[in-house]
Amino acid sequence: MTRPDAPATAVPQRRPAPLPAHLHDAGRTLVMGVVNVTPDSFSDGGRWFTPNAAVAHGLELLDQGADLLDVGGESTRPGARRVPVDDELARVLPVIEALASRGAAVSVDTTRAVVARAAVERGAVLVNDVSGGLADDDMPAAVAETGVAYVAMHWRGHADVMDDLDDYGDVVADVRAELAQRVATLRAAGVADHQVVLDPGLGFAKPGASNWPLLARLPELVADGFPVLVGASRKRFLGHLLARPDGTPAPPLARDRATAAITALAAAAGAWCVRVHEVAGSADAVRVAAAWRAAGAGAADGPGRADLRGTTPPEADDELPVDEDASMRSST
Repeated sequence: MTRPDAPATAVPQRRPAPLPAHLHDAGRTLVMGVVNVTPDSFSDGGRWFTPNAAVAHGLELLDQGADLLDVGGESTRPGARRVPVDDELARVLPVIEALASRGAAVSVDTTRAVVARAAVERGAVLVNDVSGGLADDDMPAAVAETGVAYVAMHWRGHADVMDDLDDYGDVVADVRAELAQRVATLRAAGVADHQVVLDPGLGFAKPGASNWPLLARLPELVADGFPVLVGASRKRFLGHLLARPDGTPAPPLARDRATAAITALAAAAGAWCVRVHEVAGSADAVRVAAAWRAAGAGAADGPGRADLRGTTPPEADDELPVDEDASMRSST
């Protein structure tokens, strides 16, 4: 059910309106490249820890086909501890400012409102909050006041406790209901629907099998009317899928081909964007998916058409249902 006090602009859009025009014109699923300015991220911690290295890596990802760059200064890997806010600011702000000055569309990966505000001042056009506002009560107000595009991810607790919170009835129904609560909170704070992107939170309070139904039933999340971001890149559930004969999970860098496969499937299912560490494979995959959808819709004659890079799913008219009586699970 839609909130009775929802703003007049509450009709969801498939693309978040505040983003630069060229991202609206891409006409396909976008690719977000990951720039981790951290010493301890699960797959590439420490490789891009200095500002110069992080900026160079971001520019390399742009050359490989990234549409956006997601800059983060705090690891959310399982078991990670929080970093002081001053450390997070010192890590991300120089990188965001440098990349934005070079024309990149930059996202900040943070759960803190103070970091989000500072990043937007430095040129970030999107805030990617893995907690969906649950980690910082000031985040919805910051998003409303800045007008920035905002990713609200499904989340139940910080990295050091999240694996204990993998308790679902129907994981897809539960995630949709809990995301609906995040939308209600954002609306109440004055955030417009056209700012909002939803993320099912693969790997967060979902260490294993719970991720696959969310991917297989992704069209249900897309049909709720908001743009959907999918972040499967190098996640643990792919390591388990690709385990060696002795059961040892495939290491993170050996999961990129599987990530690209998920990118193609997610794009074909209508995802707005995929967040990945290795960009080139996913940049190809989203174009394959666009061609596939175009051909299926009768909008393309074959893979040689120039407009195959510009096909998007039909607009959805349905709003995300919000159950105002539902209560969120405790996130701590």
